[in-house]
Amino acid sequence: MDETTNKTPRSSSDLTESSSGVAVLDRAFAILNAFGPSDDRLTLTELSRRTGLYKSTVLRLLGALEHGGYIRKLDDGQYAIGHQPLRLAALYQRSFQVGPAIEPLLAQLSRELGETASFYVRQGDQRLVLYRVEPSRSVRVSIRIGEEFAIDKGASGKVLLAFTETQDPRWDEVRERLWAVSFGERDPETASASVAVFDSTGTLAGALTLSGPKGRFDAPATIEVALANLLECAKRATVALGGKGTRYDASIARLNASDLAGAPGDKAEP
Repeated sequence: MDETTNKTPRSSSDLTESSSGVAVLDRAFAILNAFGPSDDRLTLTELSRRTGLYKSTVLRLLGALEHGGYIRKLDDGQYAIGHQPLRLAALYQRSFQVGPAIEPLLAQLSRELGETASFYVRQGDQRLVLYRVEPSRSVRVSIRIGEEFAIDKGASGKVLLAFTETQDPRWDEVRERLWAVSFGERDPETASASVAVFDSTGTLAGALTLSGPKGRFDAPATIEVALANLLECAKRATVALGGKGTRYDASIARLNASDLAGAPGDKAEP
């Protein structure tokens, strides 16, 4: 039986769905996952509350995680993530083998358009920020490398769904034009535009994305400029990864001839 605090116990079906079958690893992962994007440090009490485990269990697992370099105990007695996840994150990024092609383009997009440029990949039902570059301007969209968001919200989510769930007719238009935009879907104050990037086999490598405050993206001309730059950069990235850049030519031509103000399916649903 799982040792729990006074928090509401989970049902047996919840435990089955979230369990790997190795209880000690599930609990250790629960401790690591208890740290959110903005958590620099957490107390033993807070870790116990978030994981639903007794303090004694959490303390024992923290000792093992600290020994392995996954957790650090700070001078004030609180706990922080250790150095090992950073090493694994670097290995994870390299496993995609897209960094050299993507990172310079993100820097260019952010510098020239003054918005946050990022590259997303799909992880199950989430979209994960693999790379990102933020502009120097004070009002901007701020996201972190490794941060995850629901895949059914935002422009990058639409692109990732379109090219990983290829039989779903909802994404036919995105597959045809290679891009998607969103206004206030994940965050009511944020808008984004995203374009698919492909590898040498024609498989989706990820979604090249530009995000900014919705007030700066409301004008169709602004979205057109963003998409034009994203399509050109996605074409360059695809070629660098061994793919066919010509697949973007029709999309670029249609974009130049279209009026995005009337493009269907791009505004956030009520």
